[in-house]
Amino acid sequence: MGSRPQFIDDLSRGPAGAALASPLGDEALLDAYSQTVIGALERVQQAVAFISVERRLPGDKSGRGAQGGSGSGFIFTPDGYLLTNSHVVHGATQIRVTLADGALFFADLVGDDPDSDLAVLRIGSADALPHVELGESGKLRVGQIAIAVGNPLGLVQTVTTGVVSALGRSLRSNSGRMIYDVIQTDAALNPGNSGGPLINSAGQVIGVNTAIIAGAQAISFATAIDTAKWVIMQLFAHGRVRRAYIGVAGTTTPISRRVQRYFELPSASGVHVMEVVKASPAALGGLRTDDRIVAIDTLAVDSVDSLQRSLDASRIDRTVKVTVLRGTQKLELEVTPVEQAG
Repeated sequence: MGSRPQFIDDLSRGPAGAALASPLGDEALLDAYSQTVIGALERVQQAVAFISVERRLPGDKSGRGAQGGSGSGFIFTPDGYLLTNSHVVHGATQIRVTLADGALFFADLVGDDPDSDLAVLRIGSADALPHVELGESGKLRVGQIAIAVGNPLGLVQTVTTGVVSALGRSLRSNSGRMIYDVIQTDAALNPGNSGGPLINSAGQVIGVNTAIIAGAQAISFATAIDTAKWVIMQLFAHGRVRRAYIGVAGTTTPISRRVQRYFELPSASGVHVMEVVKASPAALGGLRTDDRIVAIDTLAVDSVDSLQRSLDASRIDRTVKVTVLRGTQKLELEVTPVEQAG
């Protein structure tokens, strides 16, 4: 066959022509990576579940017609609580959970939050069940290993690997509300991965696999586990996530640099109030159509999404200061949000 091309030899040498040496050979390096993935997977694999659901067909009044769906989930307590995506189980009339060992359970819905696309299920078992360890997404670094486990297209216990591509993304849920602090990864996801765990190299869950961008490659998203922990506690305590409501509809609007400087505003945009619901907290507090909301308490409001983010459960039944621009005036109005209806 002859000697190998010179450029291959050149690529294996450093600037001075010396061979590039590594304490580990190529096979050993690959094996180290493989062992990391295998070790992480072994810590969670038995806790990852295949979820299948039945829903009543739209318009079916007989109750006999049903359509199926499936996704993924994972057990996070030994007594059988599972986390999954809301869109996997929302509206289901029956939920079945199949574990890695083939055990089949019917699950109860503990709570469902379409706004964060998360849901908690419960299965009954006389024995302690294998469960995952929840990590801390606040400690993530871009570039670290990310491993996704789930059941894409019905192919159970599928594993894909990649890295954390970006942190702090925002993603719109099926309800239209924004999910914040979303993790972007290049671990391949497909329909059916939804609700499965995204784990780090230690086998700790750092996110809940949620979405892909259709037509894109290597762009996948997971709800951060720190967000999920907060949602879990809300669902345990109330069966739902409590959020504040003031009763306005609006759109993000720019604010001129001159106005921003004159009123010393922190942002060059706000929320233009298009509608104020009659007898709502906003109406009772004096907000009007065409007001521009620029702050709630000390938090700047530069978009509809930031307005939604500011209206969390801590502001329910607590009077807040809403700063608005009205004509040539900057006003501070007192509004007392109420709990958003489920």
